[in-house]
Amino acid sequence: MTGTGRFIALEGGEGAGKSTQCRLLAEALAARGIDAVVTREPGGTTGAETIRRLLLSTEGEGWGPRAEALLFAAARSDHVERLIRPALAAGRWVICDRFVDSSRAYQGGGGALDDQDILALHRIGSGGLLPDATLLITVSPALVTERLAARDGDVADRIGGRPAEYHAAVAARFAAMADADPARFIRIDGNGTPGETHALIMQALGLNP
Repeated sequence: MTGTGRFIALEGGEGAGKSTQCRLLAEALAARGIDAVVTREPGGTTGAETIRRLLLSTEGEGWGPRAEALLFAAARSDHVERLIRPALAAGRWVICDRFVDSSRAYQGGGGALDDQDILALHRIGSGGLLPDATLLITVSPALVTERLAARDGDVADRIGGRPAEYHAAVAARFAAMADADPARFIRIDGNGTPGETHALIMQALGLNP
C-alpha cells in the first residue's frame, strides 16, 4: 500500500483494452463504496496533457527515444506531484492507464534505452514511486490487429503507428519485466470479452463478490 490509498496501474501494448478495464474497475470499486480516481499517462494533469499532445502528434519529425523518455518523465513528475500522491494521501484508489513501466517497455524495449537510465529519470522526477500492483494485460497479436483496425482505422498516433517490430520489442520487454518482478506484476489474459477480462482483474485484486 502507498499512503492510505492504493495505486493500481494497467499496462500492456496497443489494443490491450486498458482504458476499458480502468473504467470497469473504477465502477466496480464505486459499487463497493471505494473512492477511486481514473487517470492516464502521459496525462492526468493540465501540464502532462500538454506534453501528451506533443508526444503523440503525427506532425513534424517526432522525437528520438531519449527526448521521448525525458518528456514522459516530465509529464509523469507533474502527474505524480499534482494528482497521484495527493489522491493516495486522501485515501483514494488511483487507477492509472500506463505508468513508468510503459516508458521502460516503449523507450527501453522499443527504443533500446538502458532500463537503469529510465529508472533514474523516474527517481529524479517522481521519487521512484511504483504502483502497489501492476496489471499486465496480454493479448494475442492477431486480436490486437483486429482491435486496432476497429478502433483507429487507418489513423494511429505517433507511437501506435510504429512498425510491428517495434511493438514486438515492447511486448518482449513487458514480459521480461513481469518475469523479473512477480511480486508487483500480475498477468491478465485480455483475449476474452471485456467482462471476462474484468472478472480476472477483480479476482487478481482480491475483490470477488
